[in-house]
Amino acid sequence: MSHWRLAGLYFFYFALLGAIMPFWNLYLYAQGYNARDIGLLGAVMMGTKVVSPYMLGWLADVTRRPMLTIQWSNLAAFLFFLPIFMLGGEQGEGQGSRTLHMGLIIAAFTFFWNAVIAQYEAVTMLTLGNHYQKYGRIRAWGSVGFIASVSLLGWLFETLEINALPWVVALLLLTIWLSSLGTGEPRTSPQPENLHGLGSIIFKPSVLAFFAGCFLVKFAHGPYYTFYSIYLDGYGYSTTSIGILWSIGVIAELALFMFMGRLLAHYSLRAILSISLVAGIIRWAVIGYFPENLLLIVLAQIAHALTFASYHAAAVEWVRRKFGEHHQGQGQALYSALSFGAGGAVGAIVSGLLWSDTPSANWQLTWMIASLASVAGLLLFAFFAANPSAETQSEAKTKRERSNA
Repeated sequence: MSHWRLAGLYFFYFALLGAIMPFWNLYLYAQGYNARDIGLLGAVMMGTKVVSPYMLGWLADVTRRPMLTIQWSNLAAFLFFLPIFMLGGEQGEGQGSRTLHMGLIIAAFTFFWNAVIAQYEAVTMLTLGNHYQKYGRIRAWGSVGFIASVSLLGWLFETLEINALPWVVALLLLTIWLSSLGTGEPRTSPQPENLHGLGSIIFKPSVLAFFAGCFLVKFAHGPYYTFYSIYLDGYGYSTTSIGILWSIGVIAELALFMFMGRLLAHYSLRAILSISLVAGIIRWAVIGYFPENLLLIVLAQIAHALTFASYHAAAVEWVRRKFGEHHQGQGQALYSALSFGAGGAVGAIVSGLLWSDTPSANWQLTWMIASLASVAGLLLFAFFAANPSAETQSEAKTKRERSNA
């Protein structure tokens, strides 16, 4: 499969994320939803990642047709989003009913949308094989899509009302589906008869510690993904400024992705994960205590290169090595479900419960909890999540067979 095809999948997926992450909760806020409802709706959006990635991963591994699974999921996400245009306004129905209906729409379309990213990762890793160092350069196109989307929409919503956001989301969902059509399946070797079961991998102490650490990383990101834009808006930042700050974070992420191949070749996964968590401890504290200091906020956004890019690249590679070729779909799905899904959802719920309508000590408490979660994640990665071999078992077996031939 062409690397450009893979890059295109990431570009459009993260272009949509660039529309949703900075602006979706601002849209909900403009529609009259309160902080608790926004937190709960954010938890629904992240919570579908707990179930759907694994279900899609299982289906992709069983059928050995991950791209076909991705294509159908992309189409379903687009179709299930369309009812948002029939949702009544604030005056048309009660707040509780509106929240319920919005929650159902979010649950339906994100069930399929959230499921595909883990399969993008699996398809990319299966395609790259021993050339996994190229992952960062392919994944970087997702960052480019995010930056382009955030920058354009930040300017657009200064001109148009943010109520236009659902039309943007629908157009991007349609584009994601169209971009996935015609993309072939990755080549895989025949499944061996003595393949170890998935449970024999998952329940190893080092694997459990790794997934627990991933959960805490995304729990710490919960207030960031859910309330960061609203938080900045409360301190007087314009939508253009908010969009620029999001873009700074992703530009830093993009820059680091371009060099991740070298870092993965020279440093252990444990070291990269640990450094990423140290950056997270500092980043969340800075955001919580210095929101009006633009220089520190910019530096905190640059730290996104560590708290997301280096962490994510190392985590995806950790899963590739540990789960091997024939469990790759389910392995990447578990990583997505337990971190971006469960961790992000619980983080969104907790931050929504602690949040208030005006700047207060509760906001600082939310960010400090994020810092403490990063401390706990650091301990798990540093002392319990062992480094897997650079080669999967199937790759090592292939190399031995070639040397004996």
